[in-house]
Amino acid sequence: MIVSTDEVKDLLKDAETRMSGAIQSLSDDLAGIRTGRANPALVERLPVEYYGSPTPLMQLASISVPEPRSIMIKPFDAGSIKDIEKAIRTSDLGLNPSSDGKVIHLNLPPLNEERRRELVKHMHHRLEEARIAVRNIRRDLHNDIREYEKEKLITEDDLKRGEEDLQKLTDKFMEDIAKHGAHKEKEIMEV
Repeated sequence: MIVSTDEVKDLLKDAETRMSGAIQSLSDDLAGIRTGRANPALVERLPVEYYGSPTPLMQLASISVPEPRSIMIKPFDAGSIKDIEKAIRTSDLGLNPSSDGKVIHLNLPPLNEERRRELVKHMHHRLEEARIAVRNIRRDLHNDIREYEKEKLITEDDLKRGEEDLQKLTDKFMEDIAKHGAHKEKEIMEV
């Protein structure tokens, strides 16, 4: 029994969805890497120990950027200020929060050359993790397509076409990862 190439198309759609997820995860991670400018994404997902459970900062406070090198955090619950300050101090952001009891201010000092290079190295590590995720998705789907061919669910031509389409899809997402990396590196190295 030969199934139409719909099976392969479904696998490719699944691959595209999963690869898009890897790119979205990369995007979120890169947004949290510090650059010379203040950006709420820098602290939004910072885990804060709140009533015994780690909670993203964006669920505990409003975050704004009043000036290019400053972030203002206004907690919804004034009792959480100490917890938020502690989370910021213990994070790898290298920032020192100052509070007036109602609002926390984060002043971002300019990055020195050495710190910029460390951030770029960290960013490249994240890019490699995203590439690995995309390659793993490709490998899984490639195995599935071959399995379909072995079980005679698709023809050899469908197998070849599926492999080519999967490679094109993978190349597209690898290019996306490279673009994200180039953009973020430019942002980090900008003085």
